[in-house]
Amino acid sequence: MNTPEIPNPAHAALDEQHRRVTEMIHCYVESVGLTREQTYNPELKNWRWQTGSASIEVLIEKLNFSNGSRRDYLRIFSPLMNTPATNLLRFYRHLLELNDAKLGVKLTIMPSNQIVYATYERDIKGMDYSELSTCIADLESWADRLDDELKAQFPDLSN
Repeated sequence: MNTPEIPNPAHAALDEQHRRVTEMIHCYVESVGLTREQTYNPELKNWRWQTGSASIEVLIEKLNFSNGSRRDYLRIFSPLMNTPATNLLRFYRHLLELNDAKLGVKLTIMPSNQIVYATYERDIKGMDYSELSTCIADLESWADRLDDELKAQFPDLSN
């Protein structure tokens, strides 16, 4: 059983910004024709939906520091493909080159798996709806394009 979060008075402004960004994400989802109920998982506190061939996930990650401070980050990501079984050096070099060329998105591999993700992160401090919607729409567009391009360029030859 999860214990409820106890509000920290020192984080009142962060909590309010978190609430506003949460509402902005709900508004974005509705602006693209989806509903809160379709996309939001209250247990995981994340949103998920499909854009073309790309699966999109959005969440606000809280980072607590030992000194009692906290930073909240908007994280938007999409799995693009598994790392290929062959041509890894060429593959990783290509990912680094894409990181240089594709503004606002970075290509990542999480330590726990071999999946390449298109990822966008930003501290939510000062974020408004215009910026949030641009960030999500950009990630959606890049993910929908890059998943197909990478899979075509580096087919899974392990089968």
